[in-house]
Amino acid sequence: MRIAVVGGGVNGLCCAWMLCSQGHQVTLFERGALMQRTSRASSKLLHGGLRYLENFEFRLVREALRERDGWLRRVPSLAQPLRLVVPIYRNSRRGRWMVGAGLVLYRLLAPRSPYGDFLWLGRDELLGRDPDLRAEGLLGGWEFSDGQMDDYELGLWIAGQVRDLGGEIREQSGVSQARPDGTVVTESGESLEFERVVNVAGPWAEGLAQASGVKLPYHLDLVRGSHLVLDRPCPQAYLLEVIGERRVFFVLPWKSRTLLGTTEVRQSIDEPIECSAEEEAYLLGAYRSYFGVEVDPVQIIERFAGVRPLISSARNPNRASREYAFHQSDRLLTVMGGKWTTAMALGKQVARRIRKRRGPGS
Repeated sequence: MRIAVVGGGVNGLCCAWMLCSQGHQVTLFERGALMQRTSRASSKLLHGGLRYLENFEFRLVREALRERDGWLRRVPSLAQPLRLVVPIYRNSRRGRWMVGAGLVLYRLLAPRSPYGDFLWLGRDELLGRDPDLRAEGLLGGWEFSDGQMDDYELGLWIAGQVRDLGGEIREQSGVSQARPDGTVVTESGESLEFERVVNVAGPWAEGLAQASGVKLPYHLDLVRGSHLVLDRPCPQAYLLEVIGERRVFFVLPWKSRTLLGTTEVRQSIDEPIECSAEEEAYLLGAYRSYFGVEVDPVQIIERFAGVRPLISSARNPNRASREYAFHQSDRLLTVMGGKWTTAMALGKQVARRIRKRRGPGS
């Protein structure tokens, strides 16, 4: 079957990979270069989403834990286990037993995972690992496993799998319409016919559907997440509460430096996707509250931001869902939402849906 996939981020690449593995003739269209937008601007984590448990997103966490383990097993050169610590202070909003209960559930949702162990670390051990960590009020902390990856290189590795299976990848080939009758109209004016079309353009999927005359039952909440890379070592990976808020942020080792992230700021698709001065100040303030250091501007060696396509709407972006959803309109399948860790699961879902709808015009 001749299938077009629109979108060269990680979700589009995984859809193309899974479809090629079923023997389909796949052409992937990407407006720019592969893995240059949101999929390259992640927190570099493969994780189950411990914090999603507070929103009762158990299905998503179970799937993400399974997929995390799959990536770590499949591409160990680009994805490795990472031990993170959640420090617990006297004034923490989530106390020792609350976080511990969450980790028990995290383990139960992935009973066969080799990365499910967690343990309590005492105050002295934490400070011995990282003397810069704020000592006042520190009780200890929970250590657990997730994964870290090079998002850009891993995305290019997936693209290599697509090409090895005979898939065609057309970069610098934007799509202006992906119609329900299987027509793909490129921004250069080409009109191409396919038996199936998959719109998996991430934050741009809703706009492409609208331009193609498709009315969707879902709406995308676009939330910008910004990060900073500091030219200073990071002896320990952390999941930390923002002081005075319920949201969390990461402090992670990244290529012998420190990665801070992320923010959550609503924006429109037409706004520049970049870290604002306010977000930079927010991240540095959150970092300073735990490590007590002033960061010289010259130590900020990189700022980057991506847009998460969250489904539906919520007053608080921190509580919007990272789930994904599908809408079928004749030969066109539109994919809404999704996240890095679960991209392979999403691709498998797309391939199953295409297989169930074999036959012209079905």
